Amino acid sequence: MIRFVVIGHRAVTTGDFKLDDISGGAGRLDVLVRCVNSAFFLSHSIRTNVELFLVLTGGSDAPKTVRFAGSELKYLNPDERSTSSLIRNALLKKVGSEEIRSSPGVYISRRSFSDMIEQLRGMPIIYLKEDGTDARDFAFPDNAVIVLGDDRDLTEEEEAAVMKCGPSKISLGPLSLHADHCIIVAHNEMDRQRGT
Repeated sequence: MIRFVVIGHRAVTTGDFKLDDISGGAGRLDVLVRCVNSAFFLSHSIRTNVELFLVLTGGSDAPKTVRFAGSELKYLNPDERSTSSLIRNALLKKVGSEEIRSSPGVYISRRSFSDMIEQLRGMPIIYLKEDGTDARDFAFPDNAVIVLGDDRDLTEEEEAAVMKCGPSKISLGPLSLHADHCIIVAHNEMDRQRGT
């Protein structure tokens, strides 16, 4: 199982946004929606061995985490509007301290970024950062947790929470990439190493 944790620094935590305005009115939710598609879609199928945690920290009801579980996913289509709709439907649920299911393979909770890192702490953590070790010189472990920011870097506090877990700091190349592209490149590196 490969897990991605992506923090959406401005992504709204209420479901009152318009699906036609996910880049503005929803706090750059478009970046996270692209991450969903990059995490799961192959040419003619989806990756069932992937979980994606979108940690939303914007708006008045923050934080919330939307979890996508590839082995259970239904109704996920490659267009941004329908993926945004899955996230919005999750955000419309009344959520307490426990994670609840919004639709098959989509879950919502009140977990913060530090909560998520602490929950996943026993697994090998990989922090994607431009100044890390080159991914081509790194053996990706099974059951890895890959942590990255949205269109903004992690804050000092967020980075400190990750660094407390003793992560491998990995670079995917010499240039900064979009978050969704980082997920695709990381998948490609792991696919190549595993010969899949």
